[in-house]
Amino acid sequence: MIYTLTCNPSLDYIVSVQEFSLGKTNRTREEQMLAGGKGINVSTVLHNLGVDNTALGFVAGFTGEEIQRKTKESGIKCDFIKLEKGCSRINVKLNDFEGTEINGMGPVIDASAVERLTERLRKLKSKDVLIMAGSIPGSMKENFYRDIMQELNGKGIEFVVDATKNLLLDALEFHPFLIKPNNHELGEIFGEELTTRKQVIPYAKKMQERGARNVLVSMGAGGAVLATENGEIYGMEVLKGEVVNAVGAGDSMVAGFVAGYLESKDYKHAFKMGLSAGSASAYSKFLATGEEIKKVYDAIAEPEKLQ
Repeated sequence: MIYTLTCNPSLDYIVSVQEFSLGKTNRTREEQMLAGGKGINVSTVLHNLGVDNTALGFVAGFTGEEIQRKTKESGIKCDFIKLEKGCSRINVKLNDFEGTEINGMGPVIDASAVERLTERLRKLKSKDVLIMAGSIPGSMKENFYRDIMQELNGKGIEFVVDATKNLLLDALEFHPFLIKPNNHELGEIFGEELTTRKQVIPYAKKMQERGARNVLVSMGAGGAVLATENGEIYGMEVLKGEVVNAVGAGDSMVAGFVAGYLESKDYKHAFKMGLSAGSASAYSKFLATGEEIKKVYDAIAEPEKLQ
């Protein structure tokens, strides 16, 4: 079974406003409300690809109830920890302004709630996959992902970590199956500006030296790089298209890669599936459907072996 973990899920209020003006009343011309958060996005795309999975995380208040309702409504299994106080956050996303967002803070997650989640995770079994995606609230320990991996170490669980900075780095000692920084996040870790696939390669290898087994680096319009645990390096270019909504493209890439690998145990296929899913979501109004991902997969070139 695949599990996704979103510590700070949200209701994403996505709006389009014509001729937005500061200091004046602006009215939306189009709007939608979706359950959001990186792990939930991964769950959605996995579900769209026909891959059974369960979404985990924390929810609170009336917004938390709506997150849970919308998640279930989408056909995704969920097993959220309900908090007694506070409300899950609302994120406002302005479609007309190049991905401009206002993200809420979310509820305080206390030690007892963390223990309830940890107890749930202790029930995971060998060969289960746990995808830990996104940031964590300030009320939680900075190395929370590391703590979870330490707790479950030795049980044969495969970990996927899509996070940034210390939240990611602290998790590397437990050898996650996959990490997925983008080129900017990877460059920030090492104090470098990485703009080409060639520049990315040595730093992807450095992440492997620190413990990651497979490193998938997304680069937006620049494609992606995959460093595998077998010592192979692959690069791919994206299928050219009009970016409609880049929100969730990286999460879609994670979902596509995991789905592709579980289907074939082949890294080239997994890489191609990942980039296809990421591109399909970027070129769609919503997270990509299975049909949209297959269409991109059939049209895109095969991964190129760089090393």
